[in-house]
Formats: sequence, structure tokens, C-alpha cells
Amino acid sequence: MDRVAQIIDFLKRTPGDDFLQHALALEYIKQGDDVSARVLFEEVLTRNPGYVASYYHLAALLVRMGDTGPAFEWYEKGMAAAKAAGETEKRAYNELKGAYEALKED
Repeated sequence: MDRVAQIIDFLKRTPGDDFLQHALALEYIKQGDDVSARVLFEEVLTRNPGYVASYYHLAALLVRMGDTGPAFEWYEKGMAAAKAAGETEKRAYNELKGAYEALKED
């Protein structure tokens, strides 16, 4: 069973699992299915704005898709979520901020 099928099977047993949806989105990106990945990341972040890991990947995906306006917004939301999470998400904040600043320079 390939990874996508395996994750989908897990999601059937635990629908709405943020970690599994995030993992499936990453697998879709590997397969070149950016649209499905975007949908999953947005679902995760709509349901759980504190799931910091998805902000970076969603914004980076949007940059690759040429959709920089929403990418800026997701980076900003991610930085706010990481900051709100405190010390545990300090590294995520720095990564989001670095990507945000790099995008501003382009």
C-alpha cells in the first residue's frame, strides 16, 4: 500500500486528525497535486488555527503556485500562532518570519 492510500485509510478511522491531514497534504505535494494539498492545509488551519506546522507549508505552496497575496497572509497568521504558542514554537516562528521576509524581498 502506498503512503497516500495508507494515510487515507488512517483518516477513515480518525477523520479530522490534523497530523494525518498535514501528512497527506505533504504526500500530495510530493506527487505534484498542489490543489489537494492546499485544500487539506486550509482545512487543518480552519479547524485548528494552532496547528503551526501547516502554516509554513501552505504559504510555501502558495508561493510556488504564484499566489503570493494569500501566502503573505498565511505567513502572518502562522507567525501570530507561533508567537501565541510561546517558546515551544519559537523555531517555527523564526522559519515563518524568514520565509516571509524572503518573499518581501522578491
